[in-house]
Amino acid sequence: MAELATIARPYAEALFKASSSDLAGTAVWLDELAAIAGNAQLQQFAESPKTSVNQVFDLIAGVAKVTLPDSARNFLRTVIENGRLSVLPEMALQFRSLKNAQSGSSDAVVYSAFPIDDAVLADVAATLQARFGRKLNVKVELEPALIGGIRVVVGDEVLDTSVKARLEQMKVALTA
Repeated sequence: MAELATIARPYAEALFKASSSDLAGTAVWLDELAAIAGNAQLQQFAESPKTSVNQVFDLIAGVAKVTLPDSARNFLRTVIENGRLSVLPEMALQFRSLKNAQSGSSDAVVYSAFPIDDAVLADVAATLQARFGRKLNVKVELEPALIGGIRVVVGDEVLDTSVKARLEQMKVALTA
C-alpha cells in the first residue's frame, strides 16, 4: 500500500488551489473533519461492506461542530467515495503545511502541565517567535506529566523547559 503522505498529497494540493480565497476558513472545517475521521470506531464503520457512502457522509456531517459549506461537503463526499477517509488527517496536515508555507508561518504546539491564560500565552508566543525567527500559530495542549514548565514543538524542533526534562537530565548526570 502506498504511503499515506503520497495518497494525501494530491487531495491537499487540489483543496489548497480550490480554496485559495479562504484558506483560514477551509483550515477550520478541514481540521474538524480530520479530527472526526481519526476516530477508530468511525473508521471501522466506514470500512464495513454493509455501510453506504451516504451513511458515512451523513454520520460525519452530523457530528461536525462547524457548519460545512458546499465545498466541504463536496470534498468530504469525494474522500469517502474514493475510500480515503483514513487518510483525511494526513490531508489536513499537508494542507496546513501548504497554508503555512504561503504565509511564512509555522504551527507551534505548547505542552503545559497547567492551563495558560491569554496574557501569558501572548508573551510566550512573542518570545517563541523571536527564538524561532518566524511567525507561529500557537496552540496549547495540557500534559500533566510535565509537572511544570513547558515543552514547545515547532515542526521537527523541540524546546523543552519542563520540570520533567530537567529531572531526566539530572538523572542522566547522576548515573553517568
